[in-house]
Amino acid sequence: MSLEFAICLIVLFGLAGIGAPIAYAILISSFAYLAVAGQGIGISGKVLMDGLYNSFILLAVPLFIVAANIMNAGTISDRLLGFCVAVVGRFRGGLGHVNVVASLIFSGMSGSAVADAAGIGKIIIQMMTKSGQYPRGYAAAITAASATIGPVIPPSIPMVLYALVSNTSIGYLFLGGILPGVLMGLVLMGMNTWLAHRRGFALETPVPLSELPGRTINAFPALLMPAILLYGIYGGVTTPTEAAAVAAFYALVLSALFYRALSPSALFRILVESARSSAAVGLVIGGALILNYVVASENIPSLLAAHLTGLNISPKAFMLGVMLLLLLLGCVLDATTIILVIIPLFLPTCRELGIDLVHFGVVAVINCMIGMITPPYGILLFVINAVTQIPLSEIIGAIWPFLLVLLAALLWLALAPSVVLWLPRLFGYPA
Repeated sequence: MSLEFAICLIVLFGLAGIGAPIAYAILISSFAYLAVAGQGIGISGKVLMDGLYNSFILLAVPLFIVAANIMNAGTISDRLLGFCVAVVGRFRGGLGHVNVVASLIFSGMSGSAVADAAGIGKIIIQMMTKSGQYPRGYAAAITAASATIGPVIPPSIPMVLYALVSNTSIGYLFLGGILPGVLMGLVLMGMNTWLAHRRGFALETPVPLSELPGRTINAFPALLMPAILLYGIYGGVTTPTEAAAVAAFYALVLSALFYRALSPSALFRILVESARSSAAVGLVIGGALILNYVVASENIPSLLAAHLTGLNISPKAFMLGVMLLLLLLGCVLDATTIILVIIPLFLPTCRELGIDLVHFGVVAVINCMIGMITPPYGILLFVINAVTQIPLSEIIGAIWPFLLVLLAALLWLALAPSVVLWLPRLFGYPA
């Protein structure tokens, strides 16, 4: 390790350790490297411009953020919840099932775990605690766990970021996330069923079957969004970035014109909040582009790949080792930082070991999402604590069963590439 890179790391971890925003820590540590190495700070501008100019796909990030915020602000979330209650609310642990199914459906619209937790998650937590049948911590825990599905089923902002650093097809990544996302939903519903029977949660009053057609029709326009997105991307009608624009426009038309639930003042607030969220993500992306230049200048990915392949490590052992490392990092770092800064270090080794980059990317994104509910940092735990005021200790105490089944699903997906790659191969991905 060179002196310049050592200083970069000291500044990075020092700033992060005292609580500085991770974007600022990355930017300042990168500038410190360039200054000590005798390279002009202006080179960072060239790196940024080159990275952004060659990454049209990054436009999808703010567009998906706008779409998610519009969905949360209008009555779309309420209509989707009404549909889910009618379909699965009649079973034991019914509102827990509603929670998971709503996340599965809403994940096809937002692409953001935080948006799911703060939006539709807040509503369903209120429903669960108001009924008096579910402890506050349980309601918050299953909401946090189900929100991890959001960025796995397309559209997915983390997969857009992974496509940026790995030069992998975003279309195939989106396809690869569908079955794993459904699997995550099934294991969460299975655990919810087991806990509901063990703890004796009362049955909800079932919605009469005669009301199901009406609720379906009421929610049908919102249910169409995932289908429109997937057809646009895989039917060759739109690129993923254009599909993000279609999602934002469709959400706007649906909320403002069809449901008439969005006023001009509310739309202005949504655009301002979306701009703030996009700027926060953009700062991390910009810092990561410069830091990745620093890492490439030190030739670290190639050295790491040569070292690991020299150990004659098997692809499965490598996958398990990386997954464990990402889980540990997920306890202290956010998913965006891990995807943009940490994961690129392992991509050359994946290529050397013959690990499929679509499979690796989907599993890595799921890993990062699970890290968002892993104590002590778990950003989703903090988000739900902030929007509901449910004590963090209660949420953490109830999260462990759901964390366990998600880890079991992650292990299976890491060791069984065919589960992730089945749909991409149906659409022409080379075997």
